[in-house]
This record gives sequence, C-alpha cells and structure tokens, in this order.
Amino acid sequence: MKRQPAEWAPHAAIWTAWPSDASLWEENLEPAQAEVAAMVAAIVADGGEPVELLVDGAEAEATARLALADHPSVRIHRCKFGDIWLRDTGPLFLSDGSAAAFRFNGWGGKYALEGDDTVADFVAETQGSPLTRHDWVIEGGAIEPDGTGRVVTTRQCLLNPNRNPSLSQADIEARLAADLGLDTVIWLGDGLLNDHTDGHVDNLARFVAEGVVVVPEPAGADDPNAEVYAEARQTLEAAGLDVRTIPSPGLLDVDGEAIPASYMNFLITNKKVIVPIYGQPNDDAAVAAVQALFPGREAVGLPANNILTGGGSFHCITQQVPAL
Repeated sequence: MKRQPAEWAPHAAIWTAWPSDASLWEENLEPAQAEVAAMVAAIVADGGEPVELLVDGAEAEATARLALADHPSVRIHRCKFGDIWLRDTGPLFLSDGSAAAFRFNGWGGKYALEGDDTVADFVAETQGSPLTRHDWVIEGGAIEPDGTGRVVTTRQCLLNPNRNPSLSQADIEARLAADLGLDTVIWLGDGLLNDHTDGHVDNLARFVAEGVVVVPEPAGADDPNAEVYAEARQTLEAAGLDVRTIPSPGLLDVDGEAIPASYMNFLITNKKVIVPIYGQPNDDAAVAAVQALFPGREAVGLPANNILTGGGSFHCITQQVPAL
C-alpha cells in the first residue's frame, strides 16, 4: 500500500528554499539566509544526501550560490514561491514514488503569497514524481506519521473551521487514509501558544521510531506550554505509544510575547538529525536528548532564531523525498 513514509526512512533528496523577500523578513533576511545555508551545509556534508534548493529570482540565486560556494553539489532551481515553508506548501512524497498536493490557504487565510499554491507542482515535476492534487486543506507540518499508517495530529489545526469547515473529524480521517495511507489517527488537542499555524504537530510531538514518540518536557514554572505538553503526553500514552521526552526551550519572548520556539522541529536526514537551537539554557541538553533517540545518526544543533521570526524552523522549511 502506498503511504507517506516515516521521516527516518531512507531519502533520495531533501527540498528546501532560500529566503529572499525583504518585505517578509526585514532585518532578519541575511541572518535567516545564513541559518538556512548552515542547515544545507550540514545535510550535504560528509557524503550526505542531495539538497534541491529553490530560489526566487536572479538576486536570490546569486546570494544562495555565494553562501553555498563550498557546497557545489547543492542543486539550485529558480521557481516562484511565496515563502520558504515547503513542509506546508510543497508536495508530500509517498512510498511508491508519487506525490500528493493539497489546497494551501495560507494557514487559515493568514498569509496569501503568490506562488505558494503552485510550488508543489514545480517540485514534483522537477523531482519526476507523478502528482495527484486533492481538493482539501492540509499542511505537511500538521501531520506526523510513523510509516505504519499511524499519524498524530492536532484538533486545533485539522479541525479548525479556517481549514475545512464542511468536513467532520470522520471525513478528515477518511481523506487521510485515502490520500496518504494514514489510517490510524491519534488526535491531540492544542499546539504551542501563539503558533500562527494553529497548532502544527511538528512543534509538539514527533515519531522517532515505529510506535515511539517524543514530546517536550516543560522548562520551569514559566514555560507557556506546560499544560499543552502534559495533555499531549497523556493522550499519546493512552493511545499505547512509547512516549519519550526532551527538554523544552521554555519561555522565549519577543516584545513581551511568547513565541513558539521548539526543539521538536528537528529535521531527520539520512545521516544526521538537525536540531534548532535558540540560545536557551536547554539547547545542549535538547541536542543530547535527540542524540540518545537516534544512536545511528549524528545530532547537530544549529541556531534558528532568525528563521523562527518567520514562524518555524528546520522541519518547516524542508521536505524529504523517499528513496525507492
């Protein structure tokens, strides 16, 4: 049966995109580019897997080539896209070599950017993957599969009336099964506070092996997501999963508002697990905890504060292609 594989299954490539729109990134543009370049370098280093990088226009291509001059294996493609969140706007690749694309409505109508509803077509065609389009809204960051047909998601996102107001929970479960081969759905409640994606699960709960899932552990009394973490852990344990924990970054605020920083937004590659870090006291402990979960891969912590200003981290800006 074709289905969305687990992220730790072997990859043929990883797709990502280059931040270039100064009106979106403002003073964080160049620092965000440096963080993306560091992630790409980590993926391809030491015989790592191929990286396919989207750039929007000649100036973006020039800055990307300069930043990645030491990594000529990176394949650069010009393509119109709104922003770099390919986990949500790109196609989801399936185990038979095909790809699935869904309607993208800017995370419930918050951000409408030219190209974000067509970038999946370019990526799938360039990858050589037959693409099927499905007429309902879902983002890749909203679902976390373990490769067996089991998937974790949040009610805050998938049942949000700003996505598919005419679809019930049963309707969405049926579509997940039909379109992605995900036939066992575990529903969590809310995601992280102030997450503009309406609670994407890839900031909250991630599978690390079949039936083994990891969630954050609160960092101190002021952790704004302590109740969310506890509820997620309780639900996952009740579902019969083996639940592990890693530290949370704790409270990270900008201008007095808590922002959804999460070590959970790690990217699993063929040889490494790339963990976002934020200059918080738990950074080293989080990378060590991820390393313990992936003994066959190297856990690498890389700064992601500037990418986070756009709303996500390394998992949000990438999409893996399964090796056939």
